Parts: sequence; structure tokens; C-alpha cells
Amino acid sequence: MPNITIFANSLILDYTIKMKKQAEKIKTYGPKGFREQFLGEDNPIHLLFKSNSDHFFCLEIEEIMQMQHPVPPSKHSCHTLIFISSGQHVMKLGYQEYVTTDNEMIMVPAGQIFSLDNVNNIHKGYICQFHPDILIRKYGSRELLNDFDFLKISGNPKIKLAPEDIDPITNILERLKKEYSETTIADLNIVQSYLITLFYEMNKNAVKTSKSISAAEAITGKFKELIHDHIKTQHQVNYYSSLLNVTPNHLNKCVKTVTGKSAVKWIDENILLEAKYLLFQTTLSVGEIATQVGFEDQSYFSRFFKKTEGISPIRYRKMIDKS
Repeated sequence: MPNITIFANSLILDYTIKMKKQAEKIKTYGPKGFREQFLGEDNPIHLLFKSNSDHFFCLEIEEIMQMQHPVPPSKHSCHTLIFISSGQHVMKLGYQEYVTTDNEMIMVPAGQIFSLDNVNNIHKGYICQFHPDILIRKYGSRELLNDFDFLKISGNPKIKLAPEDIDPITNILERLKKEYSETTIADLNIVQSYLITLFYEMNKNAVKTSKSISAAEAITGKFKELIHDHIKTQHQVNYYSSLLNVTPNHLNKCVKTVTGKSAVKWIDENILLEAKYLLFQTTLSVGEIATQVGFEDQSYFSRFFKKTEGISPIRYRKMIDKS
């Protein structure tokens, strides 16, 4: 019996390693790059997309889901929400196939691996795509976003709506579509408020993931909670490993196995997220924001921000003002 268990564990480990190696080769698309790759160059659907559609769009799904090429395993830089009012939509998230039918919703979080083999789905409903930064604006917070399991790659992406919730959700999606279609440039603060309202309506029907978890998953979950509580002052892996009574190497191994990202990467992303909130929601100077997120040296913070985000904090704030 022990030999069978060892053999089974070996197979699981081999499969996990294989999947992770495959995931490392998967391409991440931005909105424009995805459309160019899979809609085809001459597709008239391109005319539906405006100058700020890389940040947000909401359209009837029958208008847009006319792709000319199947989508191999890929990642997207935006969250994508699909609501099917009638018909059937089939796609894979990770390595699991999901069939979404009448009055069901599916969320594809930014960074999730997905694929579409059937480009001839016949259905009606809405598709809403939005950049994660939209959720950071005036009315957002890390605590608020943590309420929505379906925005997490580890969460349950499917939602079956109760009959009494169909009309309220349809009305919000119609408002989002109107904000996108009937304005020259969508007001992203209005979009954010609609999205948050939509998420709370979705939460009434959402079923959170409930499964037995491994030791690595338990350690990773506690690590994420600790980051949330201490990110403004603590940026070192060894600080968190000491709280969890494990070595830094073991913590990093657990986090990497469960999430595909190192512990350092998780810390850096949470520092960046906190900095973005402060750039969006306050008039604090870059130096003051650096202090708020635990950097004594403003220039070091600016270098960190640019290395992680690709642009400086000052330029990022100017982009906010323009949007």
C-alpha cells in the first residue's frame, strides 16, 4: 500500500511540474493584442472598440464573440465577465472546461489561463472587460476587493443567478454598456461604481471554493493574510516566514507551488497595489506615499515602482488625471 501511495504522489508531482512548465510558455495578451490575434485584421467588430477600450468595454456578447481563430491556452491582462442570457458558452479556465448557459455568469480573472476551442458558440448576453486598475479608483480598497472570490484565480468563476437577481444584474450590465457605447470616453469612476454594485449582486449567488487544502495551500493562505496586514511596514520574506514558523526557503517553495509566483513577487505586487491606491485616492506627494508604503528613500521607491509597473509614479498619476 505505501508503494502505491508513493507512486501516486510521484505521478501527481510529475503532472504538476509539467503543467507549470507549460504555463510558463503561455502568452499574456493586452486587449488590443488579443483582438488583433484572434478576431482577424479585417473583422468589422474592431469598429466597436474606442480609444479607451483597453481599460474598459461592455457590449452585447453576440456583437463581439465572432472570433476567426480558436484561442489556445492564453492569459489576459484584464478581467473578463461573461453573462449568458440564452444559449451556451464553452471555454476552459486552467485545465477545466466550463459550460455557461441561460442566466449564468463566468468571470475570467486577469492572469488566469483560459482557452476557447469553439468559436461558433450561439448565445446572447453581455461581455464586460475591465483593467484591474479600474477597481483601485475613488471607491476601491484592498479590503473591499477581497470580498469577491470570483476575481481571484483560485476562486469559483461560475455563478448561477437566482430568478429574482436576473433583472437587477441585467440592468447594471445595460448601464455599463450604455456608458461605454453612448459616450465619447467612458467615465471610469461611474464604471467603477457600477462594477462594485454588480459584484455585490453577484455575491448573493456566488459559491465560494470549499475544498480540503494541502499544507502548502494553508501556509500560502496565511502568508497572503499576513501581507495584507503588514505590507505597509514589512517587505522581507524572512519576516513573514518567522511569523509562520517556517524557513524563508520553505515559504517561497509553498507559495511558488500554489500560485506560480514567488513570495517576493507577492510582496512586490502588494506594495505596488497599495501605492496605486494612494496615487489614485489621495493628494499625497510621491515622497509621502513612499513613506506610507514603507520606503524611507523616495528615489528607491520611484525606481521600484517603475521597475514593477513600467512607468514612474508621477507619470502614473498623470495618466489617472487624464482618464
